[in-house]
Amino acid sequence: MPFHDSSAGFHLQKNTLRFLCSVLIKSGTRVEICKLLDPSVFDDALQRVVFEEIRQLGSIDSRRLRALLPARVTSRGFPDFDLKQFLAPHEVSEKEIDQLFESVLQLLDLSHPDQEHLVD
Repeated sequence: MPFHDSSAGFHLQKNTLRFLCSVLIKSGTRVEICKLLDPSVFDDALQRVVFEEIRQLGSIDSRRLRALLPARVTSRGFPDFDLKQFLAPHEVSEKEIDQLFESVLQLLDLSHPDQEHLVD
């Protein structure tokens, strides 16, 4: 049940991708979340491609992920992709990580609408 280009949905999806690229989460956590998320919850084509590439890269250090992601997204048809601009604001504080995780939980609920909600 995607958001169909709503502003709130766009930001929710972007925050989820920021969370997945954060140095504050472990690579194993990223892999498990990616397994649970349905790519169809990403309405925006660029965000879907970024998610698919993050998922495909698997369990690697977030710094390595950030180094590899631009070339991979560019090769998927987004020649002007700029990771720093995409993830802005670039730095994620420990306080903000909780808010980004909340975005992940909301997208997980959308990925599995027939299961109990993680966020009320």
